[in-house]
Formats: sequence, structure tokens, C-alpha cells
Amino acid sequence: MSSRPAIVVLGTGGTIAGVAPSAHDNLGYQAAQQSVATLLQALGPGGVPTGMTLLAEQVAQIDSKDMDFPIWQALAQRCQHYLQQPQVQGMVITHGTDTLEESAWFLHLALAAHKPVVLTCAMRPATALFADGPQNLRDALAVAAHAGAQGVVAVCAGTLHSAQRVQKVHPYRLDAFDSGDAGPLGWVEEGQIRLAQPWPLAAPTSPQHLAQVLQPNTAWPRVEIIFSHAGASAATVDALVASGVQGLVVAATGNGSVHQALLPALERAQTAGVALLIASRCPWGALVCHPKQPPPWPWALGLSPIKARISLLWQLLCQQANKNAPP
Repeated sequence: MSSRPAIVVLGTGGTIAGVAPSAHDNLGYQAAQQSVATLLQALGPGGVPTGMTLLAEQVAQIDSKDMDFPIWQALAQRCQHYLQQPQVQGMVITHGTDTLEESAWFLHLALAAHKPVVLTCAMRPATALFADGPQNLRDALAVAAHAGAQGVVAVCAGTLHSAQRVQKVHPYRLDAFDSGDAGPLGWVEEGQIRLAQPWPLAAPTSPQHLAQVLQPNTAWPRVEIIFSHAGASAATVDALVASGVQGLVVAATGNGSVHQALLPALERAQTAGVALLIASRCPWGALVCHPKQPPPWPWALGLSPIKARISLLWQLLCQQANKNAPP
């Protein structure tokens, strides 16, 4: 690595690297066909922030619907490796849209990201006549090069989102991500960053703790999501407990309410040692606890059920690492 300031770009595949039979086909494409080096090459010299060197590394090459734990582990470890290099200004991760919000929240929990870690994506393949990937990638590079930027964030369609709030809200349009009522962190406009909120604070995870939690051959806990809904049945909860699940996130209705049919099954699960976490199905807002009536189980304040699952997964991973640590 040279002594010049560098931005490291990690590739994982996704639609941004997808290829279709025709430039007019935005749907019949195969994701994860072009390398991250090819995506950067397509930007040309003007796509590189002034004074920066780009380093590219292919961590995975998948459709992000198939994202899995080993890739998360590899991503976290490669990010941590580069974040510790003094000449690295920031990082960009090219990612599919389907699970981008999940990877972003996992990396937020796993990394002490005092530098920017920017996930970006595309809704159209690289071969599309009006592909959106190149502009998204340029915007992500601008964020990674921005002085004072930090934390795990996402950039799509010129909008900058925090890892905690970002969620995919549309299956087709180019501006497919939203941050709910919290609003975006800001916007990227012709390479300039216009912030609406402060950069997210880095998680307290140290490199040593990350190495302890994500060791080779880490046994990842099994955490599942169940929904509280009209006509809910305890059978799903009981079946998951019988199959050895270690954590359950309940996607509750409204302000954390759970169908009466699920309550005794959740109590049985807790007695059996299953960790529980309650989140709301509502896409906006956050659960609000009554000051005199604490909930019977922990609530995931401000997290969607998808991200609550990742928080519980990380919590169980940390507990597992602490248990296995030498005295």
C-alpha cells in the first residue's frame, strides 16, 4: 500500500455488478457478474476523489439475497484490517440492495468505525442503458473521502443513511431506501456532502474484541423472527424451540403488543433458555415504554425486526465468546 491517502473498495456482488442480455433489460439480469475492479474502472479517472488512491478487493460475489454469516465475518475482518491502516481514509462496500440494511447494521455493531464505511448498491444492472450503479459508487467514494466522516452508512440515489435507520422500502424504483421519520443523514450533491444530522458514533467494539467474537469456525447462534398477527398460533414458537433455536425476535404489532396466543409459548421459550427481543412491525417510529409498566421482555428500541435479529445475534455471539474466553 502506498503512502498516499487511500480508499479501500470491497466487492460483494449484487445488482451493481449484474449483467443482463440487453441494455434495455432492467429485470432479467444475473447479479454478481462483474468484479469490483471492473466497476471502478468504468468510472474513469474523474471518478476518483482528488488526491486519493483506490484499492479494490473482492470479498464475495453473490446475489445479496443469499448473504450469509461467513461473508459477514470476512467483511468485518477485512474492514477492521484496513481501518487500522493509517493511510486508509475510508472504505466503500459494493452490495446488493436486498440485504444491504442487514449487513450495514451488523458492521455497525462489529466495527469500531472511526472512519467511514460506506455501503452502496444499484437497482439496475451494470449493463443497463441508464445504470444507477456508477453514480452511486461515485457518491460513496465522495463520502469515504470526506474529512470528518465516520461510522457505517449507506448511500443510494444521492441520499446518505445511517446503518441504524436505513431500510429498503421499494422493490423497483431507483430511490429504494428510506430512513423513516428519523430522516436521512444527508445528501451527496456533485461530490459534496450536505449533512442534516451528525455522523453516527462508532460502536465500542475493539479490534481485540472483534477477533475474540469472530474466531475461525465461529458457531453462529440461530436467531429467528416470528410475527404477531391476527390468528397467531403458538405452534411456530414451540416448533422453533424444539428445533434448538437460541434467540427469537418477535415482530410485534403497534407499540410492542403481542397476540395472546403467543404469550404462553414465549414464556415457555424463555424458561427453556431462549433469548427474546421484541420489535415493532411499524416501519416508522420507535417503541415507547410506559415508565411504570416495564415490558416482560427486552424491547429493541428504534430497530426494525430485521435489525433487532442482528442485535440479538451479536449479543449471543459476544456471550458465547466471553464464555469461551480463557480465565
